[in-house]
Amino acid sequence: MIDGADPATVRTALDSGDSLPGTRGFAGDLSGPDTDTPRLVRDVLGRYPCFSETGDPTTWSFDPTDLTDPDPVPAGHVRTPDGDEQVWTLPDPPATEDDAAVVQAVRDALAASTAAVDPDGLAVAFSGGVDSAVLAARLDAPLYVAGFPDSHDVEAARSAAAAMSRDCTVVELTHEDLERAVPELVAATGRTNAMDVQIALPLYLVAERVAADGYDRLAVGQGADELFGGYAKVAKAPEDPRVEADTVRGARREVVTTLPDQLERDVLTLRAAGVEPVAPLLDDRVIEAALSVPGNLLVAEPGEGVDRGDVERKVALRRAASEWLPDAVAQRDKKAVQYGSLVARELDRLARQAGYKRRMDDHVTKYVRSLVE
Repeated sequence: MIDGADPATVRTALDSGDSLPGTRGFAGDLSGPDTDTPRLVRDVLGRYPCFSETGDPTTWSFDPTDLTDPDPVPAGHVRTPDGDEQVWTLPDPPATEDDAAVVQAVRDALAASTAAVDPDGLAVAFSGGVDSAVLAARLDAPLYVAGFPDSHDVEAARSAAAAMSRDCTVVELTHEDLERAVPELVAATGRTNAMDVQIALPLYLVAERVAADGYDRLAVGQGADELFGGYAKVAKAPEDPRVEADTVRGARREVVTTLPDQLERDVLTLRAAGVEPVAPLLDDRVIEAALSVPGNLLVAEPGEGVDRGDVERKVALRRAASEWLPDAVAQRDKKAVQYGSLVARELDRLARQAGYKRRMDDHVTKYVRSLVE
């Protein structure tokens, strides 16, 4: 059983070593009809999770809660009783020198990936930034945003939706929502660290509302920041100590390698809320186009006297999206979801109200764990 792609496509990719065979990711058991021995696979960016019991790949599941001691299959690997073998690596093509050709390639990939999405039962997680706005412009599906009433994401989503002549459903969060959802998230993902929980909470709560409204699939903009240079640490390479690379493109590649761990969390979060994630920006076609983007179209170099923090990020994505979006939306900066929704601020507030003060080491994680003990 393969999740996310046809088994024949995965077998062909395995035989050829093609790490981007035209899917949006896959995982599962690729054993043939003539054997009971499992051959667990997971695509090169880990876009679908897959687990087996530690030391026993004959017992496996897409859901870690089905297992006693789940061990994730590493991205790009095959797992058999003989161990794990890496079979796919992310391509590392040279940068394309023609800027116009780069932008057109990204635009074509975005058009193809979104055109391939079935709109039946689909909603869009919409923050008002360029990532989700591309999905909103290209997909015939209702828009949803989650956040506290005074949050950046709620205001940005409302204003972007108005600029695009769209409606947007706002899921206003409360402290009670956070307290209820934290144990459910921890149970689904197995994670209690503050950062993972803060990121997952708004995804979970918007997905709950989407499911309650009758939709079973949620389009998300995951992958855009990693692929197109959306992080400050990429923009500041090589000066930023959070990356080892000495170029913007090298730093971009470093953050792309963090996707498997992030996507495992996000997929499990959304499934626990009752929806299946759809990630058009992580389509193989988009990934392939993004990997050839030169550094100057990931991060625009500042002019003389301009602070490094003021550079434009995700340049190629913004230029590609400008065909479908108002300029104000295509050029808008966004905050990370845990900050834009104010979930990080309010979870910190709850932790302090419960006696977990900031002077304590990792006080929010301690609070999270107290909610599930």
